[in-house]
Amino acid sequence: MFVYIPMMDQTTFFGGHFLLALPGMADLRFDHSVVALCVHDAEGAMGIAVGEEMEGVSLHGLLDSFDIDGSAIPDRPVLRGGPVEPRRGFVLHSLDWSGQDMVQVGGQWGLSGSLDILKAIAKGRGPSRYLVALGYAGWGAGQLEREMTGDSWFLAPGNADLLFDVPTNRKWAASYAAAGVDSSHLVPGAGSA
Repeated sequence: MFVYIPMMDQTTFFGGHFLLALPGMADLRFDHSVVALCVHDAEGAMGIAVGEEMEGVSLHGLLDSFDIDGSAIPDRPVLRGGPVEPRRGFVLHSLDWSGQDMVQVGGQWGLSGSLDILKAIAKGRGPSRYLVALGYAGWGAGQLEREMTGDSWFLAPGNADLLFDVPTNRKWAASYAAAGVDSSHLVPGAGSA
C-alpha cells in the first residue's frame, strides 16, 4: 500500500550566521562585507555589517551626541552597519548583558538598539564585548534567499569570537578561513561544468 506524504516546506533560516560578500558582489556598498545576520524569517532578514569602520565617527562622539558621558571607557570606532536607516544605532554584544529590547541571536550574541545599552556601556556596566554600528542591511521576504543563489553571498557559521575579537579590517578573510575557504583564491563570477 502506498501512502502519499506531501513534501513539507523545508525553508531554512539563517539568523546567527555570517553573510560574506563574494568577489562578484554587484552592490559595491557590500564589497568585502561581513554581515552578522541577526533576524531571518519568512518576512525577510536583517543584519549588521561589521567589516567597515565609519570615518570620523567614534563611540565617544556618538555618546556625546546623546549627552552621555563616555570619559570612563576607551573610545572605539563605530561601524557602518548597512545602508538602511544609516542614522539608527545598534549594538551587537555578548550575552552577559540584556535589556528589554534585546534580541538574542543564535545563542551567540545579542542585538540591542536602545539608549539603555549605551548608558550601561558608558557606566562600565554594559556587556563585556560589543560593537556599535549605525545603519543595517535589510531584505524583504524571499529577497535574501534569491541573492544567496547568485554571485553575491557566501553563508558561513556565525562565531562570537570572530565577531568581537578579530580586527574590523580582517573579519572578511578570517571568516572565510574559519569556514575552510582561502579568500585569496576567490575570483569573481561563477563557473559551470
